[in-house]
Amino acid sequence: MSHFPTPALTSRLPQVGTTIFTVMSALAQSHGAVNLGQGFPDFDCDPRLLDAVNDAMRAGQNQYPPMIGVPGLREAVAAKIDAMYGHAYDAGSEITITAGATQAIITIVLAIVHPGDEVIVLDPCYDSYEPSIELSGGTAVHVPLTPGTFEPDFALIEAALSPRTRAIIVNTPHNPSATVWSAAQMQQLIELLRGTDVIVVSDEVYEHMVYDGALHQSVARFAELAQRSFIVSSFGKTYHVTGWKVGYVVAPASLTAEFRKVHQFNVFTVNTPMQHGLAHFMADASNHLRLPAFYQHKRDLFRAGLASTRLRPLVTTGSYFQCVDYSAVSDLAEEDFCKWLTTEIGVAAIPLSAFYQGGFEQRIARFCFAKKDETLNLALTRLARL
Repeated sequence: MSHFPTPALTSRLPQVGTTIFTVMSALAQSHGAVNLGQGFPDFDCDPRLLDAVNDAMRAGQNQYPPMIGVPGLREAVAAKIDAMYGHAYDAGSEITITAGATQAIITIVLAIVHPGDEVIVLDPCYDSYEPSIELSGGTAVHVPLTPGTFEPDFALIEAALSPRTRAIIVNTPHNPSATVWSAAQMQQLIELLRGTDVIVVSDEVYEHMVYDGALHQSVARFAELAQRSFIVSSFGKTYHVTGWKVGYVVAPASLTAEFRKVHQFNVFTVNTPMQHGLAHFMADASNHLRLPAFYQHKRDLFRAGLASTRLRPLVTTGSYFQCVDYSAVSDLAEEDFCKWLTTEIGVAAIPLSAFYQGGFEQRIARFCFAKKDETLNLALTRLARL
């Protein structure tokens, strides 16, 4: 064994350690708990999608695709956005296929944020936002969503705007709160940013999971907003293949050009046969249009079962998450409660405080209902002990 010293490093992300998602999943596995913590399905995708990828592989689609993505897939994304949101993006200059949404987000941030810039993030928020901003040399400015309702507080957002504000990251349908922005709220955002050079990074990975007949308010629906926005979405979330790590970014040509400068050097391009398979599968629009009904069934099943517990379900209008107020069950802090729930009740959840800068205790835990019905029923049987 060598006695030569390893060079010391100053961490670029000194505050980052093992995430709560990794901790809770390991705890769930070691205790045989039903894992409703991490946000991915435990069921298979449509076998026709697998067939399409297999066909692409056997047809020789196994070498580098274009850096910006397979033309057929970019064209399918453009057609979907035009059909659903009424905005025509150019597949050649305004749509890029990415290695999942997390890569899309960090690439956007690296492309637009310079040292000293500020980016507004709305807490609670997905845990990759702030590290992406820090790696770019920018500063994350945390603005809380309204506790209880998780609605944006535009007075607080306005107060956070400064001459250094480069961007704001918006996420609807929202992870972790499962709320959805309204058209009126999007209009408020338009009016707030009018006259500024602030860029909107719109995380729309749960775009096809909006319930009770409501519409997803993509920034693409609003021409004035679309002109200053990057849209991020995920094939993995939509088609139950999170492990494939394929997503896309849509933005006006001038923004896309800067995005692609970074994209070509941090991943260059994305898995070829899966792009071809996804393009083939997207030709049938019902494959994404039926998703709201599919997941609303699971939401309703899970919420009905929670009625037999002392957990109080919060409103869920989008995404595949369900937050619950557990204050009638326990006085434990959120992380401690989720660990107790995993080890003693046999169901894993995620503390909402993990999505806040420095934590924020509200006695709320987040479950994921993107699971087989039998998985949800098993979890509900265990939760009925509460």
